Amino acid sequence: MTHTNARTVSRAPTGSLLGVLAALSLSMLLSSLGTSIANVGLPSMAQAFNASFQGVQWIVLAYLLAITTLIVSAGRLGDIIGSRRLLLAGLTLFTVASVLCGLAGTLGQLVVARALQGVGAAVMMALTHAFIGDAVPPTHTARAMGLLGTMSAIGTAAGPSVGGLLIAWFSWRALFMLNVPLGIAALVLAYRYLPARSTADDRYAGAPRPRFDVAGTVLLAITLAAYALAVTNGRGHLGVMNVLLLAVAVCGLTLLVHVESIVASPLIQLAMFRDRVRRSSLAMNALVSTVMMSTLVVGPFYLSRSLALSATSVGFAMSVGPIVTAVVGVPSGRIADLIGVARMTLVGLVGIAAGSLLLAVLPASLGLPGYLGPIAIMTAGYGLFQTANSTVVMSGAGAALRGVTSGLLNLSRNLGLITGAAVMGAVFALASRSDDLTRAPALAVRTGMQGTYAVAALVIVVALMVGSRSHLVGTHRRRTI
Repeated sequence: MTHTNARTVSRAPTGSLLGVLAALSLSMLLSSLGTSIANVGLPSMAQAFNASFQGVQWIVLAYLLAITTLIVSAGRLGDIIGSRRLLLAGLTLFTVASVLCGLAGTLGQLVVARALQGVGAAVMMALTHAFIGDAVPPTHTARAMGLLGTMSAIGTAAGPSVGGLLIAWFSWRALFMLNVPLGIAALVLAYRYLPARSTADDRYAGAPRPRFDVAGTVLLAITLAAYALAVTNGRGHLGVMNVLLLAVAVCGLTLLVHVESIVASPLIQLAMFRDRVRRSSLAMNALVSTVMMSTLVVGPFYLSRSLALSATSVGFAMSVGPIVTAVVGVPSGRIADLIGVARMTLVGLVGIAAGSLLLAVLPASLGLPGYLGPIAIMTAGYGLFQTANSTVVMSGAGAALRGVTSGLLNLSRNLGLITGAAVMGAVFALASRSDDLTRAPALAVRTGMQGTYAVAALVIVVALMVGSRSHLVGTHRRRTI
């Protein structure tokens, strides 16, 4: 266990705080934009490369797999060698990979370039949260977390609309070339404003740095990749390959726990999970992300099939949720200062549950307002939860474990999104009693939507049960790991 009496680095002067927040915000925006902007270009890329839909799906999957499998390792590496130098390397890799994506001549080249872009994004996502502890005063932590949540939501919301405009005006290559000037700007800001010395530099000054856990990294990557492929293949149907991949994931997890318990410098210190607050916060993050993925799985089908909206109208309606999350993220830090992050976590969960329940019970006669109103409540709750829960997790991390803790925080979110895409998609299909949702009648789609959000409300009730005791009681007697 690491105690908090180690010397900490001096945080950024007040005059440069805006520069620090700008660098971290732009890094978060780029990584989230990279997740959402490519989807809208898949039909164009399939046509350009004469590829099948299953083939071009790897353009998205390669990016997500790279982030999911490497984000914890990226955070731990930042703890060891220093967050600033690794973040600069991640931004450089992301920017160069974006150029390679834009210049790709074959589908294979594009998929490889997207995987490299995902490696850079994993570093960026892991270290932006970790840098809050190094460069932002404690009194501004909750507000900085809210700002990062806002930028993530903006990137998610802007991706489809900006991508559509770029394809209309230029071509699919512009989807990736857009990242180049933004990446260069983020690099300049990070180089100029982020502290030259990190917590890792001070902690290991005059002493050998711990070795990077290669065995743990490989096992974690195999475990996460197997799980991600198991839940994304088969479109919610459990086949032989899915079972085999899940078996690989379970075996990999078992070996990982054994290895991490015996190596001198583990990738993940198992003692981190003895903290009830951290453990429940990560579990809630995964459960909430599973539910929030339902808005992306159900929304397009319900809006187009049941409400008969045009493709353009569906796009605008789908952007309402991320916009609400972005708007709520700005004042959420101040709200956390007033009522406390523990209570705000629970308030956010109640909002998500209320929105889900309304979607499950409101009559069809309310039309589009009857859908967007509950979505606004749901995503507002998510904005509050995300800021508060991230602050709780990161504030309990010792100085030398901020990177890996940030990686675990982002990993729990990504695993929730991957699980939600499979589980909520399967629930939607089951509740609608349709094998092909693209041709299902309006009433069946609405029934499926209501059933999906009824399940979502139950999942959030479980999250509330997980978090209520630990967040209202456990936060008062936490140990810093």
